[in-house]
Amino acid sequence: MSGEPDVVVRRADGDDLVAVVDIGRRTWPVTFGPIAGEDYVAMGLAKWWTQEATIPAIRQGRVSVAELGGEVVGMSSVGMNDHKLWMWKLYVLPEHQGAGVGGALMRAAVHKAAADGYDELWLSYLKGNDQAAAFYRHHGFTEVEEEHGGSGLPDSIVARRPITPEDATA
Repeated sequence: MSGEPDVVVRRADGDDLVAVVDIGRRTWPVTFGPIAGEDYVAMGLAKWWTQEATIPAIRQGRVSVAELGGEVVGMSSVGMNDHKLWMWKLYVLPEHQGAGVGGALMRAAVHKAAADGYDELWLSYLKGNDQAAAFYRHHGFTEVEEEHGGSGLPDSIVARRPITPEDATA
């Protein structure tokens, strides 16, 4: 990929399980602690960042990893909900953020969505996560709605990006 010769994005396999879970365990506290608090972080780690929760997505081919110098430093995961393709996760280890890893993961996800015939990609992020908002805007996402968390959960922003025929060749 131009501009990031060292970033390799590939489909995750069983050998990546520990690295994928580690990415979540290392990124969630620094990303969401200041926005949503320690209880939210603990809940998310227990629910979404365990080996048991991650194995099905890897087996179904829905997880990609990004490597720098042979080390897994980022991951993304997609899946269907309400007949829409959603990006459920996109995380890069804090010490590798800003190096093009997230962009490489996003471009790979958009390219695969286009190749698979999808016409849009959806995601959500926590309200107040200004870094995520700027990243997603940069990659063509527009805000669709705000969802109120309720029951002590933080509010989130739902965004979508149209997939174009050019995305299949990019």
